[in-house]
Amino acid sequence: MVIDYTTIKLLHQSTVALSSVGFIVRGIASLRGAQWTQGRLAKSLPHVVDTVLLLSAVTLTAMLRINPVHAPWLIAKILGLLLYIGLGMVALRPNFGRTTRSASFVLALVVLAWIASVAMSKNPWGVFQF
Repeated sequence: MVIDYTTIKLLHQSTVALSSVGFIVRGIASLRGAQWTQGRLAKSLPHVVDTVLLLSAVTLTAMLRINPVHAPWLIAKILGLLLYIGLGMVALRPNFGRTTRSASFVLALVVLAWIASVAMSKNPWGVFQF
């Protein structure tokens, strides 16, 4: 079974949307003290979605034969992803103070928007390009 580029790209874009909406919902609920955000499903389902997201990204990169060393926008996305993950971890952990978690949540959303702008523009500056 061969899956074409368009299908993988659609899968990637769909999991980006699902992961983003999931983070927003979990973040808001967590900041409001909802107990379900600490449950097994709320903690494990995002890993499944994010694994599919990452696998589709690697597949697209391989299909297009993109070498990250020669694609500054892709390096920017990867570094942004690491920052987003770190901020998201702080935002969703109840052991951090509410102010720290709120600030991390907002910053994670800013980074997420920037990553999307880098992906769409293929420019490492994204929305901050000059």
